Amino acid sequence: MTPATLKQYLVDRVLAKVQTPAQYLGGEWNIVRKEPGSTRGRLVLAFPDTYGIGMSHHGLQVLYTLMNARSDWACERVFCPWMDMEAQLREHGLPLYTLETFTPVGDCDVIGFSLQYEMSYTNILTMLDLAGLPLHADQRTARQPLVIAGGPCTQNPEPLAPFVDLFVTGDGEPSLPAICDAWLEAREELAAREGLADGERGRQQREGLLARLAAHLPFAYVPRFYEPEYLPDGRLVALNRTRTDVPETIEPSVIDDLDGIPLPVRPVVPYVECVHDRIAIEIMRGCPWQCRFCQSTVIKRPLRIREVETIVQGALESYHNTGFNEISLLSLSTSDYPHFEQLITRMKEVFVPLGVSVAVPSLRVNEQLKSVAALLSTDRHSGLTLAPEVARDDMREQIRKKIKNQDLYDGCRVAFGNGFRRVKLYFLCGLPGERPVDLDGIVEMAETISQIGREVTGRPAEVTASVSNFVPKAHTPYQWNGMQTRDYFRWAHDYLHKQKRSRSVKIKCHHVETSLLEGIMSRGDRRIAGMIEAAWRAGARFDGWTECARPQLWWDAIAAAGVDLEAALHTPYPVASKLPWDHLNVKKGRAYLEKEQGRAVLQLAAMADAR
Repeated sequence: MTPATLKQYLVDRVLAKVQTPAQYLGGEWNIVRKEPGSTRGRLVLAFPDTYGIGMSHHGLQVLYTLMNARSDWACERVFCPWMDMEAQLREHGLPLYTLETFTPVGDCDVIGFSLQYEMSYTNILTMLDLAGLPLHADQRTARQPLVIAGGPCTQNPEPLAPFVDLFVTGDGEPSLPAICDAWLEAREELAAREGLADGERGRQQREGLLARLAAHLPFAYVPRFYEPEYLPDGRLVALNRTRTDVPETIEPSVIDDLDGIPLPVRPVVPYVECVHDRIAIEIMRGCPWQCRFCQSTVIKRPLRIREVETIVQGALESYHNTGFNEISLLSLSTSDYPHFEQLITRMKEVFVPLGVSVAVPSLRVNEQLKSVAALLSTDRHSGLTLAPEVARDDMREQIRKKIKNQDLYDGCRVAFGNGFRRVKLYFLCGLPGERPVDLDGIVEMAETISQIGREVTGRPAEVTASVSNFVPKAHTPYQWNGMQTRDYFRWAHDYLHKQKRSRSVKIKCHHVETSLLEGIMSRGDRRIAGMIEAAWRAGARFDGWTECARPQLWWDAIAAAGVDLEAALHTPYPVASKLPWDHLNVKKGRAYLEKEQGRAVLQLAAMADAR
């Protein structure tokens, strides 16, 4: 079958499904189908990337299980179609549809987007447009579904503010059901009282519904009720409420008892290969460390854990319900789980006889790494992933990541002796105060670990140094910093490659243009929305995919939108200035972040004096 014939076959199948709604697409193992009309409300979880990426996201499985456990709600899934499928949907006049019941997304009650990375923003516009909804939230009526968004990128929601009805920060397990119930209750009352209208009246009704949610849900941020105010020079000076019944600041949704939240033990099993084909079990939420560059360590607080037996039994039940032969223990820093050795021992007792491996994707570099490497040894493991971030002690003091090179080397030595053959190291490039000696250290560390592999096994270990370009993130001590320039990143990447000598070491640097765009959307205010829409209308799709990246299209959109690139990306914010995300509260608050920023400035000065 030729590609053209295959495409036509798929279109015919899509058309057949539309005409015969009793038949379904999807059909994966553990899928949950609830007939349209059989529940009070219908939620669609919308992941703005491909199926293979979205189905690897643990949070989607958690919320899918949580909402489908209720008899009054049906929860379905939708992903962003690739460009060829988008074209086919448009050509045949077909709506974006859910996988479970082939329901048009625009006919659902709530659409929940997961914002995991900034480069998916144009995909959100694609999905809204294919669903038949106005891109701009203020053009929707009470008849149309509520469009909400959650995830790490909501820490600065302003670039998407014109497109999303409601943002939620913090944990999704308590907030999503509350939002869905409140929306449905408010809309049902309105429908019974005066009916749901179209046109201008319908838009006014929708505003009243949203005001009710904003006033009663402390974690719900509805951007239309907050108006940014700018100084003549373009600086943001305030975010003013347009209604007195909405809060000045937004509180995060927080789970107190993580162990009491059921694990998704019947996750949907994809029929196609995904990025992560395995069972994922979240063992801990939050991180005990306070690295200055890390957004998650701030927004995921407080630290909460699951008990060992909860994890083991949940993993065993998931195995019986899926048949996956690998289990991944998830957290920001899994080896910091307080009962880590007990957990790994129990997991091996239960799963090694079943031929199931246990993966720990986030190990901390400390003195415990040696015992961890020995505990994890199985026939299936051959790679170790670690995140030293930087390679010099004084720079580690600056970023507040308290690890030692010797612990890293000792841990790798034990790992090589237990069958590991490859090591992947994650580093950051472009941190405040970075020097050539810090870049030298990245290469030296990678080559030292490769040589340790030779000493232990007789062959140099394969070591990959993955270098990301530092982007200052909201709600971190570095949130006031500007981002490094394109010229600097290009120079640094070239420098790293030139310093490398060992053939067993690979240096992989993140795409500079993509990082710069991520920086604009991470640091920008509501005016960035015009840039996103202009880029989307010009054809931007799947911007995080290398083969789809069209940077010049974005730079043209930035120029057309009148965005001051220097101010948006490279100019530091004064510490006393109003930040676009200040209205969103985090656990420790701005005072803590200001204190850490001040300490970082003093340490940078000391580093400069020591040169």
